[in-house]
Amino acid sequence: MPKRVTSAELQRIEDAFLGHPAGLSLLQLQKELRGSISRRTLSRRISTLLTAGRIHRRGEARSTRYVHGDAVGAPAPYAPEQASVRGADRTVVAPTGKIGIAAQKPEIAGQFETPEGVVTIELSSVARDILDYVNRPPAARTPRGYERQFLDDYVPNETVYIPDKTKVHLHTIGRPIVAERAAGTFARDILSRFLVDLSWASSRLEGNTYSRLDTERLIRFGQEAEGKDAKETQMILNHKVAIEFLVKEPTDDIGINRFTLLNLHALLSENLMADPEASGRLRRRPVNVGGSVYTPSAIPQVIDECFAMILQKAKAIGDSFERAFFLMVQLPYLQPFEDVNERVSRLAANIPLIRADLCPLSFVDVPERAYIAGTLAVYETTRVELLRDVFVWAYERSCQRYVVVRDSVAEPDRFRMRYRETLSEVVGQIVRAKQQPSVDNVRALARGIVDAADAEKFVELTIEEFQRLSEFNIARYRLRLSEYWTWFNATHGMSAATG
Repeated sequence: MPKRVTSAELQRIEDAFLGHPAGLSLLQLQKELRGSISRRTLSRRISTLLTAGRIHRRGEARSTRYVHGDAVGAPAPYAPEQASVRGADRTVVAPTGKIGIAAQKPEIAGQFETPEGVVTIELSSVARDILDYVNRPPAARTPRGYERQFLDDYVPNETVYIPDKTKVHLHTIGRPIVAERAAGTFARDILSRFLVDLSWASSRLEGNTYSRLDTERLIRFGQEAEGKDAKETQMILNHKVAIEFLVKEPTDDIGINRFTLLNLHALLSENLMADPEASGRLRRRPVNVGGSVYTPSAIPQVIDECFAMILQKAKAIGDSFERAFFLMVQLPYLQPFEDVNERVSRLAANIPLIRADLCPLSFVDVPERAYIAGTLAVYETTRVELLRDVFVWAYERSCQRYVVVRDSVAEPDRFRMRYRETLSEVVGQIVRAKQQPSVDNVRALARGIVDAADAEKFVELTIEEFQRLSEFNIARYRLRLSEYWTWFNATHGMSAATG
């Protein structure tokens, strides 16, 4: 008796066309299915789908391609629990046999409901298909395990997750006005705001119910919000410390390396792990991903090898945005830690941006559903298009949010920064000696402690400093108020004003 063809088997084959608008050959389709169906059996299943009108044939002989859709044109997007689509009114025959009209979900069009209202993210046609697929109930999605080939096949600077045109756009909007600054200058310039934004937004994507205002009070004043779970408070405080670790640390130790990523996990997971020993350590036991049909690898050796490969490939990627997005894709997909994987990936994605002095990524205003769907798509289809569209939108949003702050931040004078201590010392000596701030006096004190090539510029800067010197800025030069007034009276022939 011939084997009965199940709807799940046909659906799995149909799902393989997801993200391939140009269609697949029989050989490509078999490869997409990881060889789980023999060529002869797959040919029979293709015939069944062709007869049902669920796919269509294009070309002849070796040029034959099979395309998903309800017409011989561009593939139609999936609909949740869809079995087949017929007619101009898109009447759907669902697995239950019930008939109804398939109204496209707002999410499929890139509109996501949030507590603040509807947020629209421009999605590509492929991303919409992927979103449609992950919107199905778990029972209607194909279970998947960790596929190492997804990582193995990525060749740095050859494989492309983000198109070149999009990278140019991101570099244009993310670059600071003043070029050639030290790594992390942008992030440090906006640190107080970035700390609150990323701590709140990243925690919110984990279901944290702190408001942004509550988060700001906690971070700036240590004031816990009333009625909140202690884990929520701990999560935000952990984010604060982890972000400061990335932005404030000036050493070369911070980067895409094992030290940084493991310490990042230790900081983000402090006091939140069921097993405290698992904090800052690669996973040694199986884990499940809630709400997903994806099962990560449970083999410690595979986890360790793939983690090392992710770091190696990420460091080899030349473009900062490609590197950031690669980490956002591959780290959660591996699930290298027992928990807190997505949080680590969001902060790790900021490392290449901070080191390139680009606008950091805060994830503020990102719809939770959009982010989760994009991440699920990576887990269950190894497709990155949906998460990429969310990433690009989120970065554009971050740049819009910080552009005013960025433009209002004055560029520090590097010469003044270099001679800051010397300037303070010279000003202090002249005041304490009750001398006039003349060119000769300044030049004499600067001799030997200022480079000869910088001497005249230093003298000019010091004279300007004395022109601005007052009782309200003498703390810069570690002067006492009595020292200032004694010098002022001696050099200006005036009595100090009282009152």
